[in-house]
Amino acid sequence: MASYLILTPPGATNRSEASDRYRDETRFIRDGFSWTAFLFPTLWMLFHRLWLYAIAVVLLQGIALELMRQPGFFAAGATLLLGVHVLVALEGPHAISERLIGRGWKVENLVSAPDLATAEQIHFSELEQQPNRNIRSENWDIPAKNTNTSRPGPSFGLPGYDGGR
Repeated sequence: MASYLILTPPGATNRSEASDRYRDETRFIRDGFSWTAFLFPTLWMLFHRLWLYAIAVVLLQGIALELMRQPGFFAAGATLLLGVHVLVALEGPHAISERLIGRGWKVENLVSAPDLATAEQIHFSELEQQPNRNIRSENWDIPAKNTNTSRPGPSFGLPGYDGGR
């Protein structure tokens, strides 16, 4: 099961006034491993407009390829190249969400679901439910009974424990 971070754009209506505009502009970002980012890290970064990250990936891949060409450094270059691909695949979706949050998007919710359609259904089904305003609070004042004769007064710990089972 995957986690989906749900972001809404700046100036969007709030969840209580759900509209078609709210539903259309809401972004669901899957928090997990991305195979396309693993296989094509630079193109994936450019597609998602992560320009500085894409430049860093190109530079690191160039360094890794140059290391692989040098005698005795093939393993180091291959490790660096694999590390760049894995890092982009794991942290790329987080970079997308951080870029959007930096531009004023709000984190609306976090949903665990097996796929995107289910995540959308869970998130938008919560919109139709109106909270019950007439919930009365219960009285949680429980008097502490202290039967310990060695120390009079209230005791720290479980309230109302008389020593029995």
